[in-house]
Amino acid sequence: MADHTGLHRSSYPLGQATERVGEDWCTSLFGVLIVLFFILWPLAELFVLVKVAEAIGVLYAILLLLVSWPVGTWVLRSEGRAAWRRLSAAVAAGRAPGREVLDGALVLVGGLLLIIPGFISDVFGLIALLPPTRALLRRLLARNLQSRVVVGATRFTRARTPYDVDSTATDLDQPQLPG
Repeated sequence: MADHTGLHRSSYPLGQATERVGEDWCTSLFGVLIVLFFILWPLAELFVLVKVAEAIGVLYAILLLLVSWPVGTWVLRSEGRAAWRRLSAAVAAGRAPGREVLDGALVLVGGLLLIIPGFISDVFGLIALLPPTRALLRRLLARNLQSRVVVGATRFTRARTPYDVDSTATDLDQPQLPG
């Protein structure tokens, strides 16, 4: 329930209150961004398709789009198998397979982006699949995930507000089994 300060308050037992500042605003903004993404992405793909068709011809542009699907499937299979072998080797060696898991995720995303029709998605798919750019993406992703884990761990361990529940409990006599 919002009060005159715009803060949302929810009542706990014993009259304690918590405040959520801007949580609804953030959630709605994220929703709007997702909707805009799913509207603008196909429009951008269509715009690029028209420009490529103007540059190389409609038939060649459509052919390029059609060729990216089997190429994406093949790359997804071959690179996926290689990533799986590296993951298995890391686990067998007894070391943490963090690098291999991120490689596998990037291969999966890259292959799926190649399968999706469109030149923009193909470019992002190739960026995720090519080993030099994949290593760069892996480093950025690992750094981002590591900072999120640290923030999440510190947020999880912070002091909590006391919480008390008034309740009553009674012991029930257990029925005796006939002997």
